[in-house]
Amino acid sequence: MENNEKILQILKKRFGFDKFRPGQKETIDALLAGKDALTVLPTGAGKSLLYQLPAYLISGTVVIVSPLLSLMQDQVDRLHRQGEKRVIMLSGQIIGRERANILRNLKSFKFVFASPEMLDNQNVLEALKNINVDLLVIDEAHCISQWGPDFRPEYLLLKNIRQQLGKPATLMLTATATPRIRQDILAKLGIITAQQIIRPVDRPNIFLAVQQKTTQKEKDEELLQLVRKFDGPGIIYFASRKLASQMAEWLSSQTDLNVAAYHAGVATIERFRIQNQFMNNELQVICATSAFGMGIDKNDVRYVIHYHLPSNLENYLQEIGRAGRDGKQSLAVLLYANGDEMIQRQLTSIDIPPASLLQQIKDDKISSTILGDQGALFEFYLNHQSTPEQIITMFNQRKSQTEEELQRMLGYIKADSCRRKYLLNYFGETEKKQESICCDNEMPEWKHKVFLPARAEKTITQKLDWHERLKQLLNITEN
Repeated sequence: MENNEKILQILKKRFGFDKFRPGQKETIDALLAGKDALTVLPTGAGKSLLYQLPAYLISGTVVIVSPLLSLMQDQVDRLHRQGEKRVIMLSGQIIGRERANILRNLKSFKFVFASPEMLDNQNVLEALKNINVDLLVIDEAHCISQWGPDFRPEYLLLKNIRQQLGKPATLMLTATATPRIRQDILAKLGIITAQQIIRPVDRPNIFLAVQQKTTQKEKDEELLQLVRKFDGPGIIYFASRKLASQMAEWLSSQTDLNVAAYHAGVATIERFRIQNQFMNNELQVICATSAFGMGIDKNDVRYVIHYHLPSNLENYLQEIGRAGRDGKQSLAVLLYANGDEMIQRQLTSIDIPPASLLQQIKDDKISSTILGDQGALFEFYLNHQSTPEQIITMFNQRKSQTEEELQRMLGYIKADSCRRKYLLNYFGETEKKQESICCDNEMPEWKHKVFLPARAEKTITQKLDWHERLKQLLNITEN
């Protein structure tokens, strides 16, 4: 049987599809030919298939590097539902004898999911070196550029890890990446050339709007009007956990909608229940931080509202891309008040210590705890052979880059021409499809002319006390 026939047979038998979506076949062909591939596909375009299907045509193991436990768990659950049992997620929750047993038998797994931090564990890396890793997948690959050096520096170790695994064919996956970020990803992984499969980032079914307000009170009133007017399901993003929780309570009290907060401060089991309720349309609105969204396979989200300014256009496009994955009319609204950018500057600000202080830490004369919460971050670089001068240069460059990205975000807000064209230009695309509905600058009366599809039939009509429902579900689980 020819390779193409085998591929189509697996596509139908294992995944239930008759044909590929744009960008999928090209990526799979490159990987099966042993090439590295950098693939940029919009949210909901079927990126997991790109490594799951080739796994059944190669003899070795597929290692998937992922940024979040919830995202990994979602992929593991999907593979299990497809009947695949040879899958394991390596996490900090697996310890002692259980981890040792898994590592001894690692070759029995076809899919191994792990975070960059887990791959930095010497025992894990040695176990992977002892098996045949045929494919290395970097999911959410933009994190390599955006999260190193000042958030998840372990992403910068992936170049060395890849080399120690024998430079297997590498798939880099993301939904958004400018030409500069794509080159940065390749450089930081030490990949000279890769086949790049880039699909347009444009989602023409998402109407784009910005509402500029003077005060937080005005933003609150605008948010309430939007939530009352437009049927969900909807996601509202906040930069603050506390405000996400407060606004969920407030919106619930002001409307007949079922609203819940989702962020890292919510207990894990509650987050799981809230996510399931949202998926089943028992909750209409989620007030979330950026922790909510990755791995959420819900295609009928009708609107995404940003109460706070995102840090960059990449994050913004990722987050609004969670709306309208069914192709139907959807809405993305960004609420902005003068000075909102200071919140992002505070969130991304890092006090860079002088070289003399870093040198004393390096020489074990003083503890890195003197640097407070940032101590472990700077100690990471000192422990990985960076000089104090190199660290300072790197963080200053990152600070400049972060400010530049924020200015581009502000440019989107203040644009007086087509917002879609502004986004496409930023991502290196020039073509804009002709839509009758596009953005608020082209349709000032958009609130009266944008009509979202009616809520799904599964949505309950009576308001749900989700706090009480959670308690009931927890009691059922415990009993």
